[in-house]
Amino acid sequence: MLFLEKTPVLSPLDYDIYNYIVDHMDKVVYMRIRELAENTHTSVATIQRFCTKFECEGFSEFRIRLRLFLNEEKKQSETIMIDTSSHVNFLSRVNEQQFQDKIKEAISIIMNKELILFLGVGSSNVMAEYGALYFSSVFQMALRIEDPITNPRNYLSKQLLENSCVIALSVSGETKEIIHYLSSYSFKDTPIISITNTANSTIAKLSSVNIPYYVSEERLWEQDITSQLPPLFIIEYLAKSLHNMKK
Repeated sequence: MLFLEKTPVLSPLDYDIYNYIVDHMDKVVYMRIRELAENTHTSVATIQRFCTKFECEGFSEFRIRLRLFLNEEKKQSETIMIDTSSHVNFLSRVNEQQFQDKIKEAISIIMNKELILFLGVGSSNVMAEYGALYFSSVFQMALRIEDPITNPRNYLSKQLLENSCVIALSVSGETKEIIHYLSSYSFKDTPIISITNTANSTIAKLSSVNIPYYVSEERLWEQDITSQLPPLFIIEYLAKSLHNMKK
């Protein structure tokens, strides 16, 4: 939280102060303690106690650490979209034997299935929706599991599950909702193809075939913003390959 690696115990009043600081960081780093107290409708003593919870002796130290944190965040945000080397590196590997072998394994599974189920959470859910639309347009019927928590697999017949395959997308390969979903007994006869950033992950190990893409992970304000270009490429590559083979 802010410049701390842990979350301190805050009262509702502390959270009001915290939210104000987060929304006005550029101004707070130049404020006096009395100004912050007035703007948050609290007292100087309350601000002082708040700073103590953030492991600062007083507001002066809090303001210095906040300024350093703000400068570091600005540096990170300035470089987010500049480095394309990991994309170039990924694209240079798609013709390598190891990658092609994984694609062939996935194709051999998908080719004989009647239904393809795409699964993802967060930004990977957007990729899952795109995958379902793209496969339905290029190859054959595909659906996105919109909310895995609702367990929609319970409404699929055993016969349909046996004639389906799942394509699971997760950058980390450790998305709890997807792990829980794929671990279901319902999928014991349903092959799973996963697209993750690393082969050394739980989702990869739960899969019949895993296609890892290995790009640099990126985070901003504790959010995973790792590029979705590789899974997008893999989805289109699989669909086009399947279309050409079927044709």
